[in-house]
Amino acid sequence: MAYDGLLTRFPKEIKLFIAVFVCMLSVGFFTGLLFVNQTDSNTPAGIEENYLGNEEDEEAKVMKFEKGDREMLTIIHTHILSMSFIFFLLGGLVWLAKAPKKLKLFLTIEPFLSIILTFGGIYLMWSGVSGFKYVVIISGILMTLTFVTSASLVLWQCLRTQGS
Repeated sequence: MAYDGLLTRFPKEIKLFIAVFVCMLSVGFFTGLLFVNQTDSNTPAGIEENYLGNEEDEEAKVMKFEKGDREMLTIIHTHILSMSFIFFLLGGLVWLAKAPKKLKLFLTIEPFLSIILTFGGIYLMWSGVSGFKYVVIISGILMTLTFVTSASLVLWQCLRTQGS
């Protein structure tokens, strides 16, 4: 089945539909990153504080309490499901773009590994394995870079005219 570069051969209306979808997906993804930044969860100490609380710090500007079992399971459950769906849809579009097969394989498999490492790492850190805060940061950065690369590739392919 010849699917490599199929995206560039779609009618302009379908490419516009896909481009608008990827733009909206990006707005949602980056809004999530703004939330992470807002909660100071973009540093190892911030990640720990966000999930384990800071009740003992009397100088804290914002009081944070340790997440409970139900809250942690809800966070992990909803993020794994929604992020998997996001990367499944984006990955399907990546496979229709014209790009080297190994690049497409990386861009479509890596996010799923990062999802497990990021949210599994959050859970393990919350459970007491403190070192996983570094895994969470590294996998979160890699997931974001993969998203940006995939979304850019798809948008670029949607803007290309057939045969260029």
